[in-house]
Amino acid sequence: RWVWFRILVKSLFDFIVEPVGHRYNNKVKVGDKSLIINTQVETFKSVNNIAKVIEVPLSVNTVIKKGDLIMIHHNVFRRWYNMRGEEKNSKSYFKDGLYFVQLDQVYLYKRKDKWKSINNRCFVSPIKSNDNTVSDQEQYLIGVLKYGNSALEVLGINEGDLVGYTPNGEYDFVVDGKRLYCMKSNDIVIKYERQGNEVEYNPSWAQSSWGTY
Repeated sequence: RWVWFRILVKSLFDFIVEPVGHRYNNKVKVGDKSLIINTQVETFKSVNNIAKVIEVPLSVNTVIKKGDLIMIHHNVFRRWYNMRGEEKNSKSYFKDGLYFVQLDQVYLYKRKDKWKSINNRCFVSPIKSNDNTVSDQEQYLIGVLKYGNSALEVLGINEGDLVGYTPNGEYDFVVDGKRLYCMKSNDIVIKYERQGNEVEYNPSWAQSSWGTY
């Protein structure tokens, strides 16, 4: 019955997906033990955002295929409490562990063990600050482009380039154990010449996070 159900279900505009692993990645590895870092369902940073594509939308032309892994918006698998204190699924929930995902909620897809950006999204790795007079360990609004796109390539901005980006447009994602900033192409405003001494910054909590695939 379950196999028959999966064959029949299609969506016109949305992907149908299931979480890879659990819906929340709220554990980190400390040696040979695991530590639960958050028990609140509302906290978006603990929500798993890796999904497996069960069905692609019928009316959308996309490079993403059935069976691909995709990185999606944190709110898809996120649970919340209503006014009566009852825990609820997100509005993306369909049934039997399946969810609807809109195209603009997809940021990366995985093909041949490599993540690729989609649409106008790109990902930047922050670099360590050389200023010992400030407490922030990251260089402000400067990083290395890790996942680019065709729009940036036309401008001569490629993966591995040192770039500057606008404030307030970046969002945290953990990709294969590395904290990256997701943003849109037009958030990248300048390309710098690399000096060769830039060091990418990755906090320890990202390196030990569960949920890398």
